[in-house]
Amino acid sequence: MEAARVIAAVARITRDVGRAEELAQDALVSALEQWPQTGVPDNPGAWLMTAAKHRAIDVLRRNKRLKRKQQEIGRQAEARQSETPDWDTALDDEIGDNMLSLIFTACHPALSMEARVALTLRLVGGLTTDEIARAFLAPETTIAQRIVRAKRTLTEEKVPFETPRGPDLGPRLSSVLEVLYLIFNEGYTATAGQDWMRPALCDEALRLGRVLAELAPNEPEVHGLVALMEIQASRIHARTGPDGEPILLLEQNRARWDQLLIRRGLAALKRAEDLGSAGGPYVLQAAIAACHARAVTAADTDWHQIAALYQRLSDMTGSPIVELNRAVAVAMADGPQAGLEIVDTLQDALADYHLLPSVRGDLLSNLGRHQEAATEFERAAAMTHNEREKRLLLKRAGK
Repeated sequence: MEAARVIAAVARITRDVGRAEELAQDALVSALEQWPQTGVPDNPGAWLMTAAKHRAIDVLRRNKRLKRKQQEIGRQAEARQSETPDWDTALDDEIGDNMLSLIFTACHPALSMEARVALTLRLVGGLTTDEIARAFLAPETTIAQRIVRAKRTLTEEKVPFETPRGPDLGPRLSSVLEVLYLIFNEGYTATAGQDWMRPALCDEALRLGRVLAELAPNEPEVHGLVALMEIQASRIHARTGPDGEPILLLEQNRARWDQLLIRRGLAALKRAEDLGSAGGPYVLQAAIAACHARAVTAADTDWHQIAALYQRLSDMTGSPIVELNRAVAVAMADGPQAGLEIVDTLQDALADYHLLPSVRGDLLSNLGRHQEAATEFERAAAMTHNEREKRLLLKRAGK
C-alpha cells in the first residue's frame, strides 16, 4: 500500500527509479525481519519511508561522484530525522510532488509504450511482474525484461526525476494520459485471449487516474479522462452475459449500470468543463459517454448530439477510428445508409482494423443486405484475436 509513496520519495533522493525500487524493497525486508520481534509500529508507512531514505543516504555516501549531493541530503535527513509525517492527512505538497514525478518518469516518452505501461503498473500501481504478465497475456520473462530495460533506459538517458513545467508539461502529460487510457481500454475490451474484458486493469487505470486528478487539479484533460473511465466502468457488469458472452451497448440492461460511477463521472466532467477548456479529446469522449449515461433507455439516446461531438473530435484528432465511431452515430441519427457512406471512405485507412467490417456488417444488416453483412462479419471474425468477440461475430454471420 505504501510502495509507490516510498519509491517516489526515495527516487527524489537517488534520481534513479530502479535503485529507488530496490531500496524500498530493502526497507520492506528489514521490516519483515524486525517487526515480528519489536511489533508493528504505530505508523508503518513512516517507518518504511525513514528506513528507505536512510538506505538511500547510505548509497549516496558510498558514491564519491555524488559527494556534494550526499552532504546536502545528509543535512536534510539529520534535520528531519525526528519528524514523523502525518500519513492520515490528504497528500501534502512533498508527497504529491514525489508521486507526480514518479508517474511522469514511468510514462516518459523515451520509453516504448509497452515499457511505459509495464513500468507504470509496476512502480505506481504496485502490481507484481506476474500480475502484469497475466493481465496482458504475455510471458512473465518478457514483462520482467521490459521493466528492466525501461529502468536501464531511464538511467542511461539521464531522465530527470521531476514533474515537467511550462511548455514541457503538455506533451509529457499527454504521454501519461495515453498510458492510463491504454491500460483501461485493454481491460475494457481485451485485444486477445478468452475473456471479453479484464476488469482488474480497468480498476487499476481508474485508481491511477483518480490519483493523478488530485495531484494535477487544474488540468481539464486529466479530469476528462477520469470522467470517461468512470462512466465506461459503470457499464462493466452489464457488458457480459451469464457465460461471459459480450452484450453490446444497445442491448445492455441499464439497470445494471453502476449509478455511483456515473455520478462520479459526470462530476469529473463538470470539473473539467468548469476549468474553462474548450474541450480536448478526453473531455469530448467523456461528453459522448455522458450522453449514453444520461439516457434511461437506448431509445432515449441523443444520437444527433453524439454525432456532433464525434465530428468535433474527428476534426481535432484526424483519427479514422474516431470517424468510424462517428459513422455509427450518424447511422443511428440519420439512417444506416448515411453511416455506410462514411464507413466506405475508411476502407484503406482501416484495412487491418477488425471493427471496420464489423460496423459495415451491422449497417448492411440494417439495410436488409444480409448476405453482404454475413460476409463482413466473417471477415471481422477472422481479423480479431479475442475469442469471445470472434464467437459473437460468427454468430452474427449465421455460423
